[in-house]
Amino acid sequence: MAAKKETYAEAIKRLEGIVARIESNELDIDQLGENLKEAQKLIAFCRDKLYKADTEIKKMLNADTEAEVK
Repeated sequence: MAAKKETYAEAIKRLEGIVARIESNELDIDQLGENLKEAQKLIAFCRDKLYKADTEIKKMLNADTEAEVK
């Protein structure tokens, strides 16, 4: 992945591009392997972003709920 901090939206866009190239049979076997490796990295990146966002949202909701109870 690039040195700059990539956003979730950018990663999804790159992943969609890879999927489109695979579905259209644009890639030879060497390119396919490289693209699949990149796709795996992008999926892991996106999964991590989603997990972190989910965790933060749950923390905020729990904090709000605890504040209402007090």
